[in-house]
Order: sequence, then structure tokens, then C-alpha cells
Amino acid sequence: MAEPLSPIDLKILDQIQQDASLSTTELAEKVGLSQSPCWRRLQRLREEGYIKGQVALLDRKQLGDAIIVFATLKMAALSDKQREDFLRKIEITPEILECHTIFGERDILIKVIAQSLEWYQKFIFKVVLKLPGVIDIVSTVTLSELKHTTAIPVRGFASV
Repeated sequence: MAEPLSPIDLKILDQIQQDASLSTTELAEKVGLSQSPCWRRLQRLREEGYIKGQVALLDRKQLGDAIIVFATLKMAALSDKQREDFLRKIEITPEILECHTIFGERDILIKVIAQSLEWYQKFIFKVVLKLPGVIDIVSTVTLSELKHTTAIPVRGFASV
């Protein structure tokens, strides 16, 4: 069984969410440990699955104009095979950044990055409406992004 997270573990998780490129020495200094214990804790957090991976966060505006669209999907009942096919197609479609099941009149929420509204319209007909079980789609185009973070507020999980 995994050890409970200590306040130091939470500090480590918080710091690496802000900057995963920190060296072990820099991280140890920020959380108040020496290098070796910090490295051991970091390894344990990886092994126990608290840290899934490390990535570079790109600035999408630097790559050119793009819009973010949230779309809710109404789904038909799916067989196990159809559900697997749906999930596989969602997973391999890079423009779909996130996918969630939701409560209410709609079944699925997806977050899509689109080059333009014209591109998105084609994407709906060529990709989304061809996904297994999709009956209907309602889209909301964002005007601006007021907040975006990938950081989980780990301090609220002290009793984990």
C-alpha cells in the first residue's frame, strides 16, 4: 500500500507542476530537503503513479491562430465493441484535447482545438458525427481564455 502523502511530498508535487525542468538540487532547495532524500521521494511519487509523466507546455498562440471549441455530444446506446471503437477514435484524434462523460441531457463533452470555424465545420461532419453512436452535437466556441492551468491544487489533498 502506498504511503500517505506528506507535506514535503505535496510541496514536491506543487513545485514540479510549476516547473518540471527543475534539477533535483533546485527542487530540493525549494522544498527544504537535501538532494538525496528529495530524489528518493520524487522516485517514490513516480513509482506510486502520482506523477504520470513530464511534458512541455506549448503556447498555442505562438503556433498560429486557433480557437477552442467545447462540444457536447448526445449518444445512442453503444455495445461494448462500439464503446471501445468510440474511445479509440477519440484517443487517436489529436484535435480532441479532452473528452469527458457528463450528467444531464448530453453524454459526452469534448474540447477541440480548431484552426478556424470553417475547419471546425468540416471536422464536425468528417470526424465527430462519424464517431460511433453520436446522434447530435452542440458546440460552444470560446471568445477568449481567461484562465488555463494544468496544475492540480495539491494542498487540498493533504489527507490523501
